[in-house]
Amino acid sequence: MDFICVADQLAFPEGPVAMADGSVLAVEMRNGQFSRVLADGRIELVADLGGSPNGAAIGPDGAAYVCNNGGLTFIDAGPGLVVPGHYPESYVCGSIQRVDPTTGAFSTLYDACDGRPLRAPNDIVFDADGGFWFTDYGKSDDWTLDRGYLVYARPDGSAIQRVRGGLLGPNGVGLSPDGATLYVAETYTGRLWAMDVTGPGQLGPSPAPWMPGRLIATLPGHQMIDSLAVEADGRICVAGGPDGGVTVFTPDGGHEHIRLPGEIVVTNICFAGADMRDAYITASGSGRLYRTRWPRPGLELSFNA
Repeated sequence: MDFICVADQLAFPEGPVAMADGSVLAVEMRNGQFSRVLADGRIELVADLGGSPNGAAIGPDGAAYVCNNGGLTFIDAGPGLVVPGHYPESYVCGSIQRVDPTTGAFSTLYDACDGRPLRAPNDIVFDADGGFWFTDYGKSDDWTLDRGYLVYARPDGSAIQRVRGGLLGPNGVGLSPDGATLYVAETYTGRLWAMDVTGPGQLGPSPAPWMPGRLIATLPGHQMIDSLAVEADGRICVAGGPDGGVTVFTPDGGHEHIRLPGEIVVTNICFAGADMRDAYITASGSGRLYRTRWPRPGLELSFNA
């Protein structure tokens, strides 16, 4: 596979969203910005959101909905390599922000759930009903680590509920092609979980009290995984791992790794193009956005712009 660097001056990019005009929206976690990468590689500011914006998705109204984890410290881990650390002293809470991708106007849609402040919203996916699932990753310092959870909310600000907890760094979230299965990538354990969707914002019972869902697979060794996207045939593409790339899982647990040469911190993938085989991949640690032709079509999301 050939990987083309589209842009290389982004401040820890994540949450790529491919737009109909050929541009790609992406958050820049390190500087709190939401940006647009044009086809020629130019970067335009859409909105200065503050905190550390993370995952993003287009909603039924054409607006972009952004998970903002509220802020992170960043560590320069070597030449051309940045990694996220603990939360900063300025941290207050996380939030879900609604952004007009044309004007850049934005507002905070949610900053609490069930009477508790959101800790660190991370990734987001809309269902066909128009609601959205998002992961709350939790925060950490030298002494403590939050348990994370899954949340379901409506884009008009009318309802938000915690649906499942007890996860260790829930990160990427996505839906199967038929919408009947929710997939969650758990960063700290390198595990991919599957949960039965029984209705908008509803999940079937867990297999056991200590399991958030059905275990698809656990990657060998110490591999931390990140965001995900689903292919049209139901395979799940999860970014991450110590060698930089994307691991493609089948729903029955088989997996293969696609290496992104020269990169270590690879965090997100999204699909675009008339045949949905154009893949955009964020290499956050180096600040680069790549494009490649994927072996198979990605799943078209419920809403696009």
